[in-house]
Amino acid sequence: MERTLLLKGKVKEAYDLGDRLEFQFTDNISVFDKVIPSTIPFKGETLSREGVYWFERADEMGIRTHFLQYLPPAGMLCKKVDILPTNRITPQSRNYLIPLEWICRWYVAGSLFDRVKAGEIAAQDLGFASGHVVKPGEELPEPFLEVSTKLEKTDRLIAKEEALQISGLSPQEYEDARDIVLKIDEDINRSVASRGLIHADGKKELAFDMDRQIMIVDVYGTADEDRFWDRKRYDEGELVDLSKEYVRQYYRQTGYKDRLYQAREEGKAEPAIPALPNDVVGETSRIYIKLFEMITGEKFKAKG
Repeated sequence: MERTLLLKGKVKEAYDLGDRLEFQFTDNISVFDKVIPSTIPFKGETLSREGVYWFERADEMGIRTHFLQYLPPAGMLCKKVDILPTNRITPQSRNYLIPLEWICRWYVAGSLFDRVKAGEIAAQDLGFASGHVVKPGEELPEPFLEVSTKLEKTDRLIAKEEALQISGLSPQEYEDARDIVLKIDEDINRSVASRGLIHADGKKELAFDMDRQIMIVDVYGTADEDRFWDRKRYDEGELVDLSKEYVRQYYRQTGYKDRLYQAREEGKAEPAIPALPNDVVGETSRIYIKLFEMITGEKFKAKG
């Protein structure tokens, strides 16, 4: 079977097999939109197997997915969908990637808190009482679900009206998609809570199949796609953001993050991101393996 490289992303590769796609998860790691010149042992395998774990749970819940088969150690075989320009999408289009990303938040974290601080989002927008002082790490009264563009050069958050316009979704299909995202997230929350994790937020991608039925695509619920916190440390008043946050903190401490963002603000050439020291590589690998075990409840044993 002919195997053609279709897409080489920062951490994942997609191969066209004709009527199907093969995804391979690499051991590469990226932060601040920069690929680090270091690889993290077993990172790709843990992400791939986490993706398979959630796809199998989705299938048990009756949710359609594009997943077909796990390809050890770090790959998967998936249904192929078309990538259509938004101006070619119609309410009758089938088998295409819905050009939206669904971001579901259960706690105040990351860019959401930045927007609260900047006055872009009020407490009542998040379900709190008017005048409530929103704090980082605070559990939201209700899930906060947003959509962003998916196929533009820079993704941007959009309102429901524009989402309907560019995606080909009917108002009912939009609500169906929202229900699927929430159902999946509720399952993630319940599942990882029993193993000492908090699922703070995550993102999902959807597509229509050949029958114009919604299915979940790409991967989700992984250490790279979602934010997980250590429950014990959270209860002690500390936010410990597992997985890549450890690496982000390393580059903050070395001053690289500040130099990078200053160069971007000033329109100057971006400084190359340095490789990680061996001890940081080792600890990062350990974190990815530990998180795999906490997400899946399975002891990690390499299949490669």
